[in-house]
Amino acid sequence: MIDPRQILHDVFGFPSFREGQEEIVRAVLAGEDVLAVMPTGAGKSLCYQLPTLARQGLTLVVSPLIALMRDQVAALRHFGIEAGSLNSANDAEENRRVAEAVREGRMRLLYASPERLANTGAPEWLARAGVNLLAIDEAHCVSQWGHDFRPEYALLGDVRRRLGGVQTIALTATADVATRSDIVERLFEGEPRLFIHGFDRPNLRLAMQAKENTRRQLFSFLDKHRHESGIVYCSSRDSTEKLADALSQAGYRALPYHAGMAQAERARNQDMFLQEDGIVMVATVAFGMGIDKPDVRFVAHAALPKSIEAYYQEIGRAGRDGEAADTLTLYGLDDMRLRRLQIEESESSDEQKRVERQRLNALVALCEAPRCRRQTLLAYFGESAEPCGNCDLCIDGVMSFDGTVEAQKLLSAIVRTGERFGTEHLISILVGEETEAVRRFGHAQLRTFGVGADRSKAEWRSLLRQIYAAGLVSLELTEYGRWTLTEKGVAVLKGQERIELRSDVLMKPRERRRRRAAFEAHAAVPGDDPLLVALKALRTRLAKEEGVPAYVIFSDRSLVDMAAQRPANLRAFGEIHGVGQAKLDRYGDAFLAVIREHAG
Repeated sequence: MIDPRQILHDVFGFPSFREGQEEIVRAVLAGEDVLAVMPTGAGKSLCYQLPTLARQGLTLVVSPLIALMRDQVAALRHFGIEAGSLNSANDAEENRRVAEAVREGRMRLLYASPERLANTGAPEWLARAGVNLLAIDEAHCVSQWGHDFRPEYALLGDVRRRLGGVQTIALTATADVATRSDIVERLFEGEPRLFIHGFDRPNLRLAMQAKENTRRQLFSFLDKHRHESGIVYCSSRDSTEKLADALSQAGYRALPYHAGMAQAERARNQDMFLQEDGIVMVATVAFGMGIDKPDVRFVAHAALPKSIEAYYQEIGRAGRDGEAADTLTLYGLDDMRLRRLQIEESESSDEQKRVERQRLNALVALCEAPRCRRQTLLAYFGESAEPCGNCDLCIDGVMSFDGTVEAQKLLSAIVRTGERFGTEHLISILVGEETEAVRRFGHAQLRTFGVGADRSKAEWRSLLRQIYAAGLVSLELTEYGRWTLTEKGVAVLKGQERIELRSDVLMKPRERRRRRAAFEAHAAVPGDDPLLVALKALRTRLAKEEGVPAYVIFSDRSLVDMAAQRPANLRAFGEIHGVGQAKLDRYGDAFLAVIREHAG
């Protein structure tokens, strides 16, 4: 057996393994079955390619897409490795080449779709040809709990048995506990060696925004990425076509991709995206699995993804080269309603629907997260992390307030209307708008009519999203989207519990942009700036005295803003990012004193 490090250097040209690769490679070389969960861009393919070259025999690779097989085969052959694929796109000459190489024992890696293996006599033929390793890529497709379940993948356990119970390595980037258990049960006869190598992709900037004007928000995001390659995911074929046209008219090289297009056109657009620079692929989720383009600089979602797993998988197509990449996800109540309706109307079992509801709830909570998004995302996968400094909440900051009264107003409106109405009717009642429906039901006479007139409709929509994310209310989809209270909601309504809500998402778009622009304009304060060092020292002292984490006093962003703007009085200090009235009263004089000491 050849030393895997030598192969890594001599064949692939890499000086060292990436984190997690070597122990998986050595487990495979030791003959163990393996289930590996590794983040996108971590080099999963090498975990079965390298062991193949270190010993004799043929490796059969299950891959979900013809385009991915083609690209992998081409890459391997460029390394001088005999590789091929079994798929319907092969011409007669390629099929002959593959068959000869397998028969003569020259073929090292053979790629095939799950359909090709499950529905033909190929496994028996390959067993006779000497397959000694089965590698299953995108293994989450095996599981009914996976976000991308494919029935043909579920038959791969039988394919493995037809191959003679061959050694197997299954790989995926996204698999929670339920999905991992299902993969093990369906693919392996015994317990495989399990490797879980972190879900964190620190090079990805994470950002989410509530929808205000979807197209304007997308164009603002894309303007920062002109002439770069990226993907924009849409929720329907129609929206895909329209957005691709709009981007093209705006000067972007934008191409559509969805399942309703002719196969030849889809293949042509995908090839252009993979081979050329600066193309924006506007697509449904039909595009992306197995796309291995390293320099995708951004991924945007024009609508809420299906689940956290799907979100993670889709944003993971950016920045596979390890360089910085940008993400943006837009979401709204209509998205949440659509996703829930899709779950309820599916033919899934009651148990699977229950799991899918929980997954969607987790995604909604991520959208309205009150802390670092990466912390929330990684916590879902069972990992802990410090605040990342590379998400919108870390960069732009989060401001919260005691939202108990606002929540009670919403909850009261829901209860007083008999838990029978949807979002817009409830908001009309709160702001005191006498719509035709409000008059018809006599709801202008309710005590809650007009109690929320101090806030805009957009603010109330955001507050409703937040109490939904916090589990205070449920959305009854099959009954026209009516809202009902949960036990937790009842407790808040009765004053038995309080609720913290985010205030920053309630700002008017113009105010948010102004505050963000002000911060970006002044953010270039070096870490060793004397004033910033002194402000941090004061924050540390106060945090110790009060027994709270430092960020509870002020976030780093607030201190940077102070050091940059150097406010001279309490009024100016109140304009600093993250300074509300309570903090102004409590800390304003102390921090102003430090700022004055460094004046001039």
